[in-house]
Amino acid sequence: MLCKLPFILNRSLALAGLLFLTINLSAQSKISEKPNLLIIINDQWRGEAVGYEGKEPVKTPNLDAFAKESFVSKQMVTNYPLCSPSRAMLFSGRYPLKNKVFSNVNSRGTPFGIELPTDMTCISDVLKSSGYFNGYIGKWHLDAPHEPYINTSNNKEVAWNEWTPPNRRHGYDYWYAYGTYDEHDKPMYWNTNDPRDSFHYVNEWGPKHEADKAIAFFKNEGNVRPADKPFSLVVSMNPPHTGYKSVPKKYYNLYKDVSLETLIKDPDIPAADTKMGKLYRDNIKYYYANITGADEQIGRILDYLKQSGLQKNTLIIFMADHGNSLGKHEEVSKNHFYEESVRIPFIMHWDGKILARFDNQMLMSEPDIFPTVLNIMGVKTPLPTDIDGRDFSKYITSGKGDYPNLQYIMGSVTAGKSNTGFRGVRTTQYKLVYDLKGKNLNKYLFDIQKDPFELSNLYNSNTEVVKTLKKDLKAWLKQTGDNFDIEK
Repeated sequence: MLCKLPFILNRSLALAGLLFLTINLSAQSKISEKPNLLIIINDQWRGEAVGYEGKEPVKTPNLDAFAKESFVSKQMVTNYPLCSPSRAMLFSGRYPLKNKVFSNVNSRGTPFGIELPTDMTCISDVLKSSGYFNGYIGKWHLDAPHEPYINTSNNKEVAWNEWTPPNRRHGYDYWYAYGTYDEHDKPMYWNTNDPRDSFHYVNEWGPKHEADKAIAFFKNEGNVRPADKPFSLVVSMNPPHTGYKSVPKKYYNLYKDVSLETLIKDPDIPAADTKMGKLYRDNIKYYYANITGADEQIGRILDYLKQSGLQKNTLIIFMADHGNSLGKHEEVSKNHFYEESVRIPFIMHWDGKILARFDNQMLMSEPDIFPTVLNIMGVKTPLPTDIDGRDFSKYITSGKGDYPNLQYIMGSVTAGKSNTGFRGVRTTQYKLVYDLKGKNLNKYLFDIQKDPFELSNLYNSNTEVVKTLKKDLKAWLKQTGDNFDIEK
């Protein structure tokens, strides 16, 4: 009997090992049924400024290659072209007056409660309830600054930057982020467990550092996430946001010797002897350099996903929070209704699950991303009943089914005065806008197909189109509880 003991023990260990392997493979099989999610957001990146659009001489080789194998919306807009409102719509699936972020989050809006509500169910909350481990890297900008203000250079007369306490992170477990901070060559961050007064600076260009952190997250360096759970990760890069000249020289050198004349051909760029014309000419090479630099860092992230095999089961989204006019139409940057401000790049990719194509007819809105993404991923957790977004997963994955043919836009709303700013509606051909400047309500209709630079106002000469779109806009205002008056 004793002589058989080693055999019995070895056989028992082998059976135990086989059982463990079977259970482990079964668990991994169940995990693999749930796709991962990666959302990359860049700040102030206009929709025309990508190589695959063929409209501007900007170098984006990584996104160009990625676009060829992905769903690309050429009609995507931000419904409120400003940092905080755009992000709040993306994460909450609700329009600004409902999610309470109808202006940029800073100390001016703090008395009016302008920040993402703690108790509002966001896409990351749903994923958390569905068994996901969520990570966030980079700019957040959804928490109202409060005294004593964080000691950073952008918290002076107006405070912008604020720490996000764990109970306000909406299900994000891994946190390497900041509120808002525009010194791109020396960014600052809070780690997951850092208290409010313990942020740190990094002597590296923000997108490079954040790409490093994203790759480390995928590799699970330091066991930052459970290996047995599906994950979602947001990588929120600040460039090409203002602070253009802090870009690394190697990216600027790609444009240094490019003739300025080849970069200023668009008819909505003001003359060289004007303030905004000078702004454009002084910064366009730096703006493009930031875009090319960000493209390289995005490429590093995408390359790692492909090489590691994670891409096969990861839904990937690339987008911007809003655009940037850089002086076009006499506008410094964003928060206006022209295409340079509202139209953004938007790419979705999932190997074998999403039909790759360039789409020029779907007029998706930011709140639609919430239900569309979760349905593509097969998430079964019930969604909040009060979201404004609609599910267009069938159209994106297969090219069949319904798709939206209207987009609504708003912006430039004053904190505490929700009936200010502009409101509008956009189709693939027309854009109707009502813009309140002081006591004057300016009215615009543009044919964005024939007049892509929006130089000719057709409001008084095309009454039938105005009548139709005005009816649609009034219905949206009523639906969203917006008291903006377009009848003045």
